[in-house]
Amino acid sequence: MTRFGFLSTYPPTRCGLATFTEALSGALSGDGTPEATIVRVLDASDERSAPNVIGRIPNTRELIAGDTVSMVASVRALEACDVAIVQHEYGIYGGPDGDEVVPLLRTLGTPTIVVLHTVLAAPTRHQREVLEAVCDAAAAVVVMTQNAHDILMRTARVAATKVRVIPHGVPVQHAASAPGRNSTKRVLTWGLISPGKGLEWGIRAIAELSGLSSPVEYVIAGQTHPKVLAHEGERYREALQALIAELGLDASVTMDDRYLDAAQLAELVTTADVVLLPYDSRDQATSGVLVEAIAAGVPVVATGFPHAVELLSGGSGLIARHGDPESMAAAIRTIVETDETARQMHEAALRDAHDSSWPVVGERYRALAVQITAARAA
Repeated sequence: MTRFGFLSTYPPTRCGLATFTEALSGALSGDGTPEATIVRVLDASDERSAPNVIGRIPNTRELIAGDTVSMVASVRALEACDVAIVQHEYGIYGGPDGDEVVPLLRTLGTPTIVVLHTVLAAPTRHQREVLEAVCDAAAAVVVMTQNAHDILMRTARVAATKVRVIPHGVPVQHAASAPGRNSTKRVLTWGLISPGKGLEWGIRAIAELSGLSSPVEYVIAGQTHPKVLAHEGERYREALQALIAELGLDASVTMDDRYLDAAQLAELVTTADVVLLPYDSRDQATSGVLVEAIAAGVPVVATGFPHAVELLSGGSGLIARHGDPESMAAAIRTIVETDETARQMHEAALRDAHDSSWPVVGERYRALAVQITAARAA
């Protein structure tokens, strides 16, 4: 059986890559597969090790920015695996644009699958050079949407034969019930809180929703991103709370600052009538919140970032304009005021999610691993 190694942030670090890697490594375990080796990219704000991440230097499986010893130890740990799966995001590795990962990948003899979590439509010269070097060192490159594939082919020199589109996985969970005449309609946004999430636009959109047949509540669930908290404290959250008070929305908008585990989050999502993603980014290639909302069958209103445009094209939600609360409010109104529209989006979402469960996604990574190891042996 293939032994997988992972290079990524990893719990207890709280970020999308850590959650993704934990879920993918779990999907690839079982059926006699040896437990994955995790090389955790150290988040300075949280140095605790997860139970299956061994020790510290010299028995480390932690990669620390700028630390040559940890670099060597990381290579050795991954060399003991049959296939290494490397999560790539510019902000998690050391050096300008995370370029410290390049020599590690060039040193590594184990065939490598690189998963690109960010594919920029207009990268800087150095970002493009880092991305091309990372892809050149990989045996295979995974992007999660067709849009990300097209941008990669257009903006970087990467061998097209290396690139595969494998969707972001979603947990197998109970779907939200079909839309009905609830006394109060719940709009939900969740995830780590940071500037750029556009939550101020979401709050302003709720202020635009007057004259509805049912009242609307907006729940924003999530802690402040650890890196934002370390550099700026709770400034953004406090600004949002001040906006809620200014608009007189204290009874309609709730900010829940708990970190919800998977079961708590799944339960919360099933109570939502609409998931709102008011993100400022126009380049976001993947969104775990988006795919989990669709998997739960909840209609989505999102700004037009690439992943949303692609996934919602099947009818599971509506696109709103960036930074435009009136546009967001109009989309929310369409869903909560028209049961038939909400029902059609619910059904479309469940159809779209069918091939994106973590077990199915895990099998696609497993098949790709078999392919690249066979090519290496040949």
